[in-house]
Formats: sequence, structure tokens, C-alpha cells
Amino acid sequence: MSDVNFIEINEGDLETIRKWRNSSEVGKYMYTDNVISSDQQKNWFEKISLEENSRYWMIEYQGKKLGLVYIIDIDTYNSKCYWGFYLGDTSIRGEGIGKKVEFKLLNYVFDDLELNKLCGEVLNFNKRVLEMHSKFGFKEEGLLRQHVKKNSEFIDVTTIGLLKDEWKDIKDDIYHKIYRPIL
Repeated sequence: MSDVNFIEINEGDLETIRKWRNSSEVGKYMYTDNVISSDQQKNWFEKISLEENSRYWMIEYQGKKLGLVYIIDIDTYNSKCYWGFYLGDTSIRGEGIGKKVEFKLLNYVFDDLELNKLCGEVLNFNKRVLEMHSKFGFKEEGLLRQHVKKNSEFIDVTTIGLLKDEWKDIKDDIYHKIYRPIL
């Protein structure tokens, strides 16, 4: 089984991450679409390095770094956090890497961290990602109207959530869909 790995980001990854974030393919799905400078990227890394309630990893597949995955606002009292990811290397889109990232992250949040809820926010026009999250059991929980301004236009954001018990109920089925034996 060829799987994805999550590798803690380090200073050597910053330029790659900045290149991905500044690409139009990634930027169009992010809250902000400004071009990130090298100094801004270093400042971001310094800030997140000090955060105790977040984790950021490079997504690695077959020895190649392909994107970024993170959990933020880890709240152990309320047993929840937020998450997101993107694939910066667009050459591998359509190969099921995103599903493997989602599966691995859900297991980490619910099995390793033992949290009760995983939350996310998706730009409303990103129907493909909303559909993928739905297949993993996420429920739409709300609509944040005109929540983000991109290209001088206000964009709605859909909030999603998945509970630990909901994930337990479908985890094995999802596993078999992603890692079905190749005949």
C-alpha cells in the first residue's frame, strides 16, 4: 500500500510552500490571494513555530513533497480543531492523493489526539472539495455569507464538521474505497 506521509515543516520548506501559495492554482481556493514575499513567509513560519495549538506538515508521497496539511485551533477542553490542506504539486491531481491525506488526517485527529470534532471552512464555489469532504462524512453546518473578499468580490464560505462517532461508523468503508486491492 502506497501511502502519504506527514512531515513536520522546516525552514528549508518555506520557499516551496511560498511558491505553491503564490500559484494561481492554489491561491484561488485560499482566503487570501495576495502575493506572499519571502519575508512574509519567514514571519509566518516563526509565528506558527511558537503556536502550541496547531500542527503543520508537508504532504509526502513516494518520496516527493506535494503539499501542505494542517490542524489549527486545537481546543482540548471542547475536544475540537480546524483543518485544511492543499496540494501544491498539481501534476498529481486526480490520483487520489487528497483522499489519502484526508483519511490519514481524520485518523490522527480522532485516534491519536482523541478529539471529538473536526471542523473546516471551504469557499462556497469549491464544490469539488465540498463533495469530497461529504464522502468522508462531513456535514454542512452553516454558511458564512460574504465572509471573504477575493478579487474585489465577496465570497460565501461553507462551514463543515465531522464527529468522532460519525467517523468511526464509516472509517472501514472509506478505507476499502481508498485502498481497495488492485487486481
